[in-house]
Amino acid sequence: MSAARAGIPIVVAAPSGAGKTSVCRGLVDLDDGIEFSVSHTTRSPRKGERPGVHYHFVDASEFDRMVAADEFLEWAEYNGNRYGTSWDAIEGLLASGTDVLLEIEVQGARQVRGRLPAARLAFLVPPSMDVLEERLRGRGTDSDEQIEKRLAIARTELAAVGEFDYALENDVLERCVADLGAIVAALRAGDPAPLGDRFDPAAVAARFR
Repeated sequence: MSAARAGIPIVVAAPSGAGKTSVCRGLVDLDDGIEFSVSHTTRSPRKGERPGVHYHFVDASEFDRMVAADEFLEWAEYNGNRYGTSWDAIEGLLASGTDVLLEIEVQGARQVRGRLPAARLAFLVPPSMDVLEERLRGRGTDSDEQIEKRLAIARTELAAVGEFDYALENDVLERCVADLGAIVAALRAGDPAPLGDRFDPAAVAARFR
């Protein structure tokens, strides 16, 4: 009798405004074998966000306690707030054979690479910086100064795309969800090599260089 398959941790990173949350939730809605890891954050909830569903919202002192207790697989500071993925959020799911999507920042993705070798890393890119700026302004949640800060961070993050296993363009949401689903299916089948060329990070890196 063969041992049960362990779940695959799949990191999805992207610049703010590139649509990673929509892509991840779209895939979870279509695939019963994958779950969305809920991160902790010190930022305040946005309109419509629910604790325990979108994030675990905690204050700075609780986040500090969790860091000191080594309760995070990864954590990072982004735009003045801290975000982290707890071990508790993923270990039970992975042990049960459920694949887990980790929607995190580039800093966190680097930590996962070092601490969880089984993880595979996908980076979502916008069609262009102009489109990214349009999406950020269209959200209506940030000031001009905050948007400029997010765009500056995005340029730095895009320079790191070559550190990932796959790069996907999020132009049409449904197509990007299907592309990420194809990667997950290939990983489950143990034959992801053909998709390495199709979603080659080096080709994307050249576009934004």
